[in-house]
Amino acid sequence: MAACMRRFGKVFIEQRKYLFASCVHYPPNGLPAGPHNLSLRYFAAIKPAKKEVEKNKKEEQRKAIEEKKTDLTRHKPYGLAAWIPTDDVYLTRYYPKPVYEIDVAIQKLKRFQELDFTDPKQYVYIDLRLDMKLEKKKKVDPFVSTVNLPHPLKEDLNKVLVFTENAEETEVAEKNGAAFVGGEELVQKILDDEISADFYIAVPAILPKIMGLKNKLRKVFPKSKRGSVGTNIPKMLEHFKTCSEYMVENDCYIKTKIGMLDMEKDMIIANMGAIIKDACSHKPASYGPFIERGIICSATSEALIFKVNHFLPEHEDVKET
Repeated sequence: MAACMRRFGKVFIEQRKYLFASCVHYPPNGLPAGPHNLSLRYFAAIKPAKKEVEKNKKEEQRKAIEEKKTDLTRHKPYGLAAWIPTDDVYLTRYYPKPVYEIDVAIQKLKRFQELDFTDPKQYVYIDLRLDMKLEKKKKVDPFVSTVNLPHPLKEDLNKVLVFTENAEETEVAEKNGAAFVGGEELVQKILDDEISADFYIAVPAILPKIMGLKNKLRKVFPKSKRGSVGTNIPKMLEHFKTCSEYMVENDCYIKTKIGMLDMEKDMIIANMGAIIKDACSHKPASYGPFIERGIICSATSEALIFKVNHFLPEHEDVKET
C-alpha cells in the first residue's frame, strides 16, 4: 500500500501542471496572468567548415615537402640517402631519379633495346604532367587535340567521313580523298556500324541533322573547337588524313606515341616538339610553364625523366589590369 502511494505521488507531482491547467484564470486581454509553459525549439549548432581547413592544411604540407625535395642547399635530399650514389650498384629508391637531356634519354632507350635483345621496331612514348591551374580557382579543361607530326608514325592515311548535303561540297570532298561523303542518310548506317571512320568532319548547316550521333561518336563528333566543323573542306581533309590524336587523361596527364625506336634521334625529338608545342597552345604562357614533368620510354624499357624546359614557350608575367 505504501509503495502504491509513493508511485501515485510521483505521478501526481509530475502531471499536476496538466491537472490544474483548467484552473488558470485569464484576464480580459486573453492572456494568462500567472507564469505558463512555452514550447521550446532546439536547433543544431552550425559546425565549422572543417573539410576546407583540412584541405588547405594538406596542400600546405605537400608544398613544404616538395620544397624540401628540391632544395639543393640541403646536405642530402629530403627522405633519401644522398644526392649522388658513391657506387655503380645501388638501390634506386634511396637516391633522386636522374633527369636527362632528351638526346641522352633517347640514346639510352636505344642502348636498352640492344642489351635486352628486343625488337627495334617498337613505339616510343612520352608521359607529360600538366599544370592545369589558371587564375583563382579556374582550371584548363581536359582536352582532345590533333597534330600533324613532322615524321608520321604510319604510312596509311586516316579514313575521314564528311557530312554535307551540298552537291558541290560533295564533289570537292571526294576529289580530296574523303573515305565517305553524305548527309542525313549516313546517320543510321553509322549507328548500325555499317560504316566507320577515324575522323568525322561536317559543314555547319548539317549539324542539327546529325545530333543523334553525339552519343555514338562521342569524342570524334564534329566540333568547331577541334577544327572538325567548317566550310574549308580541302583544308580540313588535308589535316585529318595525316594527323595524330592525343588527349588529357586523369585530369592532367598526356600519354601518347611520338615515334619508333628505330627512327633517327632528331626525328623523334621533332615529333615530341610538335606535340608539346600543340599542348602548350591550350594555356596562355603568361600563367607559367604548362608542362611540369616529362617521361620517355619505349614499349619494353624503363622510364626516364627528361628536361622539357627548352620545348616550352617563353614565360611572360601576367599583366594586372
